[in-house]
Amino acid sequence: MRSEKSRPWKKSGRRGLLAATAAVCTMLVVSAAAVAHDAGPQKSRAAAGPAWTGAWGTAVQQPVEGSEDWGPNWSRQGFADQSVRQVVRVATGGSALRIRLSNAYGTAPLRITGATVGRSAGDAQVWPGTARKLTFGGAEGATIAPGRDLASDAEALSTSPLEKLTVTLYFAGRSGAATFHRFTTATSYRAPGRHLTDPGGDAFTTSTNAWYFLSGVEVSGSASPRRGTVVAFGDSLMDGAGATPGADNRFTDKLAERIVAGRRPLDVVNAGISGNRILNDSPCYGDKATDRFRRDVLDRPGVRTVIVHLGGNDIAAPEMGDPCMGDAPRVTAHQIIAAHRELVRAAHARGVKAVGATILPMKGALFPLYSEQGEKVRTAVNHWIRTSGVYDSVLDVDRALASPADPALPRPGYVFQDGLHPNEAGSHAVSAAVDLNAL
Repeated sequence: MRSEKSRPWKKSGRRGLLAATAAVCTMLVVSAAAVAHDAGPQKSRAAAGPAWTGAWGTAVQQPVEGSEDWGPNWSRQGFADQSVRQVVRVATGGSALRIRLSNAYGTAPLRITGATVGRSAGDAQVWPGTARKLTFGGAEGATIAPGRDLASDAEALSTSPLEKLTVTLYFAGRSGAATFHRFTTATSYRAPGRHLTDPGGDAFTTSTNAWYFLSGVEVSGSASPRRGTVVAFGDSLMDGAGATPGADNRFTDKLAERIVAGRRPLDVVNAGISGNRILNDSPCYGDKATDRFRRDVLDRPGVRTVIVHLGGNDIAAPEMGDPCMGDAPRVTAHQIIAAHRELVRAAHARGVKAVGATILPMKGALFPLYSEQGEKVRTAVNHWIRTSGVYDSVLDVDRALASPADPALPRPGYVFQDGLHPNEAGSHAVSAAVDLNAL
């Protein structure tokens, strides 16, 4: 949750419950069939084709202006004769990779002139000799229709677990408004002109904390035939509010590290959106979770399990007075539970295991969020997640973060300065509460 008056990128400490506090020559017009989402795990792969899993990913949102709270972004203006370099950390490695680009919220075809991927050398730098040109159906460029996405061809760049990569996109003409992810704990860089293979970062003179058009990095070539993807789906707890920028200490980062240390054949994708709700859309915090679930979870390749943390923003929205939230009706536990049931049914219909995460303690937030009625709703939803048996297993975020003295409050050492979101110790506690065998 959050108020539009909060300033996470300035470390002011006010941010939403699930909003965030810290502070893409020759064009190939791709047919609708070519740009369709990958089939989920319910469809068998061709025997000769590689088995892809999502090693990194993000949930995309409609363009929205930057603000004092969230910092500047380039989503509304888009790009023209500019290169955009974005840094991501893959959860696990493989012998080949491809990227996925989204024009989900575009109103015109998105023309990408060129794209490269390489190993990050810090900031906007790429390790010399590692930048590889990516192709799309054999061509350097591509056009993605409005509302569609597109995966690049496979590139034989081997990756290691927890390695950082740079993805650089060049737009010769105007891209139009950018489908993007608004809040990240990483930095993206922009340069005038074509700088796809520059190892240095000198040309990239401006930056933001958002991702543009890039929605996934997928890998193949794992030694394990049982490899699959775990998608963390929800609000700012998943998105990483409260995490230190650039430090890779979000809950999903900690979970990926546990998985790597345990030699589990699993990738982790973060599909959280700060401020997201399960029952209602909002102008700044994404489509409601029940509407975006297929795109952001089920249509990713190799998805095996989804972890769901949602409902806190629905409960808190009436208290927040945030115009960026849009409609903020008071909701009941019954409404939230019915939406959770819908997500679980959709996951199970695609053969995906669903893990329910209880809603984190909200009473200690240092901005308008808590109410006695809202706490009753939170308690009822958490009780249902724990006891109903609808979810395949439970991640008890509430108990992992709660104060022993007052369960409605978070443990003081586990929260960021906004009094709500987990800091590094809190993210570690939540990750430690995950039963890896249940994934």
